[in-house]
Amino acid sequence: MEKTSLYLVPTPIGNLEDMTFRSVKVLKEVDTIMAEDTRTSGKLLKHYEIQTKMQSHHTFNEHKSTEHLVDRMKSGEVIALITDAGTPGISDPGYLLVRACITAGLKVECLPGATAFVPAVVKSGIPSDRFTFEGFLPHKKGKKTKLEEIEKEERTVIVYESPYRLVKSLEMFQEIAGPDRVVSVSREISKLFEETKTGPVSEVLAYFSSKEVKGEIVIVIEGKPKSK
Repeated sequence: MEKTSLYLVPTPIGNLEDMTFRSVKVLKEVDTIMAEDTRTSGKLLKHYEIQTKMQSHHTFNEHKSTEHLVDRMKSGEVIALITDAGTPGISDPGYLLVRACITAGLKVECLPGATAFVPAVVKSGIPSDRFTFEGFLPHKKGKKTKLEEIEKEERTVIVYESPYRLVKSLEMFQEIAGPDRVVSVSREISKLFEETKTGPVSEVLAYFSSKEVKGEIVIVIEGKPKSK
C-alpha cells in the first residue's frame, strides 16, 4: 500500500471534544505537525497529550516553505497539516502544499472533520441540496460587486464574515436584494454561546444591529427565486 506523505487533519472549530479519535491518532504518529499558529494549536495538542514536534506553516510563509516540505516528504518524512480551526484548505492554508505534493507524486490524505459552513447550512432551514461557498467576503473594495453577484445566484450561497463587518454586510445586501430574501447567520458554532438567527434579511439585520456581535460568523443566503 502506498505510504501517505501528507495528512490534512481537521481541528475543532470551537468545542475541543469535536476532535476525532483518528485525528488524534494521526497527529501522534506523524513525524511533524505543520500548524497555522503554533500557540493556538499548542493548546489542542496539550489537551490530547500529543507530543509530536510542531512547526509553523501559514499564509505568510507557505509559498516559501512548500518546496522545502515536499523535499522532506520525498525523503520519507510524514507530515500532518492543521490550521487554527476547521479543515485545512477551506479559507485557510493548504491548497499550495496539496498541489505541490500531487505534482511530486506524493500521496495526500484528508481526514473528515469539522468545517464551519456545514453545520451552518444544515441547520439554517435553507435548501442545502445545491449551494456555492464563496469564502470570506471582500473587506471593502469589491464587496458591493460580490454581493450583487450573490443576489443573482439561484443556489444557496454560503460566506464567512467578520463580526465587526456583519451588520454593514447585511445592510448592503438588503439594499441590493430587498428586505425579504431569507438569510441565516450562525456564530460561535459548537461553542458555549452558539447562536443562529434565520429569517428575512430585514429581521436578521435588526436583530444583530441591536447587540454586540462576537465570534466567527457564517452567513447562509437563500438563492434567488427562479422567474416564472
